[in-house]
Amino acid sequence: MPEGHTLHRLAAHFDKTFGGGAVRASSPQGRFADGAARIDGRVLTTGEAHGKHLFLGFDSGEWLRVHLGLYGAWTFGDADGERHLGAPRAAGAGRTDLVRDADGFVVPPAPTGTVRARLVNASGWADLRGPSACEVVTEEEKLAVQERLGPDPLRPDADPERAWRAVSRSRTSIAALLMRQEVIAGIGNIYRAESLFRAGLDPMTPGRDLTRRQWDALWDDLAGLLRDGVRDGYIITTRPEHRPDPGALPVPRPDTLYVCYRTGEPCRVCGSPIASAELAGRTLYWCPGCQPA
Repeated sequence: MPEGHTLHRLAAHFDKTFGGGAVRASSPQGRFADGAARIDGRVLTTGEAHGKHLFLGFDSGEWLRVHLGLYGAWTFGDADGERHLGAPRAAGAGRTDLVRDADGFVVPPAPTGTVRARLVNASGWADLRGPSACEVVTEEEKLAVQERLGPDPLRPDADPERAWRAVSRSRTSIAALLMRQEVIAGIGNIYRAESLFRAGLDPMTPGRDLTRRQWDALWDDLAGLLRDGVRDGYIITTRPEHRPDPGALPVPRPDTLYVCYRTGEPCRVCGSPIASAELAGRTLYWCPGCQPA
């Protein structure tokens, strides 16, 4: 499932490539036909992300809300070819010769697969496949969704105090709490495990046993890692001193993560075998040497 940095990159991309102009909306698959009709021809005014939710605002006052879930992804097409944001997919290659209709909108290629929503403007198109949520909502409905979410460290309105109140009162492990979107929004399995490793925290530590200093350091580190992810387009958590060739990043390589997907491999810091276990339906990774109980 895409983590929070991907949604903020999506919001920025929509702002840059679709913002300020009219958008044609359709649903080749048919499941989003009613919603597409509500925003078809409207001007896309802003892109916004909160946690793992993408909100696209239109001049009608309505919003397109998208949650990619495990399998959702956007495909963007323009003069530079195709690229994808979301679940991994094979990227298209080469240049696309754009054709425009009499109104100046790009004529995209015939949709392939199950395209839930298609947005088209004068410079390209965007196809959405496989989301867990895709709906048009009012301003009030958007705010109601956001009220249920915890603070997103990438948003300027984030309130770490709200997350601390939830964490500091809970007997639940910090590893489980970080995955609860009502506690802190945008953190997924990778950022959860990697941030706890970087903090040297036992993932099974109850939230109420964390000190305020530990929580503040964890929040600040998560915010920094997420900002790096927005900038680079990749999740990179290893520090330069723990990479054989730090100058080669940010190209994704095997040495970009400390513990995730490395079960049984030696820790990059202490050499202990990386451990893993199922926690709330997801695989948790940690180093018993660097994160002792």
